Amino acid sequence: MPSTSKTLHFLSSALATSISVGILGFAMSSEWATKTMVCARGGSSFFNGSAAITLELFDAKLERDICPLFGPPVDFQVFPKLVETNGVPVVLHTMSLCLLVLCLLSSAVNILISLYNSVSNPYETYMGPIGIYTCSSISACLSFLVLVLFVVNFQATTIVEDLVRSFAENVPVDLRITSSKMQLGYYLLIPYMALSLLAVALIYMYDHAAYTQRREQQRPTEDAPKEIMMY
Repeated sequence: MPSTSKTLHFLSSALATSISVGILGFAMSSEWATKTMVCARGGSSFFNGSAAITLELFDAKLERDICPLFGPPVDFQVFPKLVETNGVPVVLHTMSLCLLVLCLLSSAVNILISLYNSVSNPYETYMGPIGIYTCSSISACLSFLVLVLFVVNFQATTIVEDLVRSFAENVPVDLRITSSKMQLGYYLLIPYMALSLLAVALIYMYDHAAYTQRREQQRPTEDAPKEIMMY
């Protein structure tokens, strides 16, 4: 049976990772970004309409005022509309979603390894601290990549403009961005990344303390005179 210290450290790591999974799951169902714009139709320089896109990972909402056409707010799925554009935005959006799925998978493996170590004493293999270091590091790194990819896709590409134009029914529309804002779902990746690193820190604290204790237990033998050791 593992020591009480080991059990507490690994259970704490499992708890931190479990909380991070809950945060990430909530983030993936929340709003990630909003962008507002004005528009002019038919090549006119007179911007007399406005539209706002609220973007989630799977769904989005378009609120429009004569932009591109008259109509009530529309809820729609993101991927079918992005596939129609067949450009960089759909690739980056797909990559972001795939990385988030990998984050959930690595966190789930991390929880299983932590729980296994809390009730047993495995060797120093991928089922021990090394496995937790690997899984938690993967989760933190991939979530950071998603932070970068999503904001680049939202700010540097025409993902929102393409979504608005998909409702224009072949009417030429000129769009001008007036404001953009990242929402809660995007920012929740930060505590997820922090909790993944906390899981690493908890196991490192135990591993370092255990290593120090082993060295102290070996030191009397190493420092003993050769004459004593011969007997």
